[in-house]
This record gives sequence, C-alpha cells and structure tokens, in this order.
Amino acid sequence: MKNLLHITGLFITIVLLSSCKKWVDYDPHEDYNVTDLDYLKTADDYRTMTVSVYSPLQWLNQTVPIGDIASDNSVTGGENASDVLGLQQIDDYTHTPNNDYLTEIWKSAYEGINRANYLTQYKDKNLTGLSIDFSGKDALYGEVYFLRAYYYFTLVRFFGDVPLFYERRLNMSDSRTLKRSPQAEVYAQIEKDLNAAIAALPTSNPQAGRVTRYSAQALLGKVLIYQNKFDAAATMLENVVNGPFNLAPNFADIFLQSGENGAESVFEIQYSNLFPYYNWGAATRGQGNYAVQQCGIRGLNGSSPYAPGWSTNLPSQDLAKAYAAGDQRKDATILDIEAYKTAHPDYNISYQIAPYKNTGLYNQKYLPRKGETSGQPELNYLNNYRTIRFAEVLLLAAEANNRATTANDAKARDYLNRVRRRAFRDNLHDVTASGTALKQAIWDERRLELAMEGDRFFDLVRTGRAATIITGFKAGKNELFPIPQLEVNISQLPQNPGY
Repeated sequence: MKNLLHITGLFITIVLLSSCKKWVDYDPHEDYNVTDLDYLKTADDYRTMTVSVYSPLQWLNQTVPIGDIASDNSVTGGENASDVLGLQQIDDYTHTPNNDYLTEIWKSAYEGINRANYLTQYKDKNLTGLSIDFSGKDALYGEVYFLRAYYYFTLVRFFGDVPLFYERRLNMSDSRTLKRSPQAEVYAQIEKDLNAAIAALPTSNPQAGRVTRYSAQALLGKVLIYQNKFDAAATMLENVVNGPFNLAPNFADIFLQSGENGAESVFEIQYSNLFPYYNWGAATRGQGNYAVQQCGIRGLNGSSPYAPGWSTNLPSQDLAKAYAAGDQRKDATILDIEAYKTAHPDYNISYQIAPYKNTGLYNQKYLPRKGETSGQPELNYLNNYRTIRFAEVLLLAAEANNRATTANDAKARDYLNRVRRRAFRDNLHDVTASGTALKQAIWDERRLELAMEGDRFFDLVRTGRAATIITGFKAGKNELFPIPQLEVNISQLPQNPGY
C-alpha cells in the first residue's frame, strides 16, 4: 500500500524542550543515516520516540477547516474559484478521490499509526531482544494508545471502513496485503486502545499538551456517542465532568495565546514557532498551524492586532444568524471586518474586499495575530487547536444522558445550561425542554459552541441531518469522503459508494 506505507523506515530526530510547553518535530524530507537498530536502546529512546507519535497530529491541521467547510458553517473563500481547489470542491460537493487535502489526512493519520505500532511492537523487548524497563513506561504507552486511537478515529470519521493494523509497523513487503476493515472493527480497536490508555495514564501531566487519563476518557466518551452507545458514554464522560476542569468566564480568552492549555483544556494539539519551517512542498507538515494563515484577511494592512492571510474558511451568514442577541460566543467566533473597521478608525484598516464567495466574515477563533509566527510567516503560527474542551465534554455528556436507555434529562439540562450560562453570562437563557426538544437544543448548542472547530459536518452526519441541512449533500454518498485514488490504484482498496 504505497500511500499508506509512504514511510517504510522510522527515521526520526526529535527535540524535546523541557523548558517549553510545546515539543517540536523533525524535517520529514531530510535524510538521516540511521536504521531501526539504532533505536529503543534506552529509556530516553522510548520517551523520545513517544514524542514522535504526537508529531502527525500537527499535520492533520486541515481536518478542522474541512469539518466546517463541508457543512453550513463556512465557505472556502480564497482568492478565486481556482484557489485552494481541493477545499473548493469539498465546499461545492464536487470532490473526487483525487483530492490532495483528503490524501494528506489519510497519509498523516497512517503515519501516526505506524509510529505508534513501532512502539507497541517493541514494548516488551527492543529490536535486539533486550527488555528495557523504566519508571513511567506504562504511562508512556498510555499516551501511545491514546494517539493511535485518535488517528483511527480521524480515519473512520472521514473514510468509514479503513485498513486496520496494530500488531506491528508495516513495511513495503506488506503492500497490497491489507483490506478495509468494517467500521465496527475499527471502533472496537479504538475503544480497546482508549481503555488501555485510561488504565495507564495519570490524571495530570506536567508538560502541557501531553494526554492524561481525562483526555482518554473524554475521547472515549465521544467515540461511544458516535456509535450510539449512550449509556456507556454517559458513564465515561461523568469522570471528566467531575474532574478538575472549569469553563473560562470569558469565551474569547480561550482562543488567545494566553488561553492555551487553560482550565478548560482537556486536550490540545500543540503548535510552535520556535524552529521555523520553510518547506512549501509539504506546507502542512511543519510545527506551526498552517490553517491559521488560511483564515486571515487577505491584503490586511493597518495597526490592528491581526496579521494578513488568505481569506479561507469564511464563516457563513447562516452561522452568524444562528447566535441569539447577547451570546458572547458570536463575536469570539466571527469577525465582521467592516463592522470592526468602523469601530476602530484609528487602526487605518485596509484589505482586499472581495474574496471568492465573500461573506464579509472571518474566523475569529483562529485569526492570525501579529507576533505569533516566525521565519516563513505563513507556515509557523503557534496557535494550538483546542481539540477537546470542557464545554464539549459537558455537551457530549448532556447528549448521552438525554439519549440514554433511561434518560436523565435533569442532568442533561444542567450540563447544557452550564454552557449557556457562560455564553450569556446569566441564567435567563436556560433551556427547560425535555425529550426530543432537549436533544435538538443540545445539537443546536454544539453548533454555537464549537463553530469553526471542525465538528459540524461530522455532527450532522452522525445525527442523520446532513442531507436536509447541507447544500449539495447526497445521502448514501457524502456521509464519507472518498478513499484517495492512489490507494485504490496501487493497493486495490474498494472505493466508497458514489465515487
């Protein structure tokens, strides 16, 4: 499987900075004169290699804009109809198996899996047959299990049935030997990995960004909800609800640099500008968050705190209208550039007025800001992805309790209203509904709370509402994205229906 096996040796140089909250990755295109036998000889080798399993998380940065562009939350934007063509096609529902963005997600997720498998393959004995035992090894493997589960969850949400392997790292001799496994089998392995992670991980980690038991419990709760296992999800998520997390009083603060890894953070994908990246041939593979540059206002000039970008992933007017008056999340999620320009005449703002499919709105959560990049500016923004927030845990727990075999709507309302009280800074907007109406209120709240964070498309699909809400969506086809064509050609994998 040439694409799936696009790296046959694990040649990794990692720098782990104990004085910094973020760790950094290597240049994937640089050659290193080392072989497998040079690894896993010491405890530090295991620790360093575990860091390498985190690195492909950064490369998956396009999963977030796609999750909104494919929905009613945003449009691709860009300079013109041929700009970022792969995203335009996803927006218009004309995407094909020859889509670079989807291919990169496939490759990056499987690279993460292959790295995780390398470590699990040699957990008990290294490549020379020696047993390397050290304090904290079990917890370290808890991180590896979580990460492998995360990569498989990404794949199953995007592509459905996917090749499933976990016993060892694959190499080129495995080409064409794997088949697509049913989603149920992939989910079973995800659950197994997350349960193993929960058993091994501590409840806290001194290095921000590394997974904890709460991270694994939250992800498992989400995975269970995707399978309609609401009773189990409610039980699992209760662990996190009762954990050490709090909702940030000011919603907008969450998405500032000062808000990274804060009290609401259950799991964040770390990005850094400490070691600038310059490789336009693999733009998404640096340590910085490439998607931040995409969100910026094209041609922006003036003394505002914002830096210019490419006018991609523009919030829709439909999303803007969904927020009620007084909801602080609207201004923290959506920037109306003309209103902002009028409110700040001293900034002397100018910009390119009409990006393609112009909505007049920009993604405030991940808007590029001055001073947050280095080197090649477009490739090195340090903004973390707030991947699992406590607010989402509350909404997942609300849904699980509402949809459980024996519904607990009182608890569901409590969790939902905790999120709404933060949004409106009062309890005058509390939801009092129950049953089906409460379920809809929870789904509506997920849109408002998590807008531009990459979940909307997948929420609409898993709840069966996509075909009635998303323009161009075809039921029976667009619930999944196509398997990359090169995998179909070389690995002889069957394609998803309709492609």
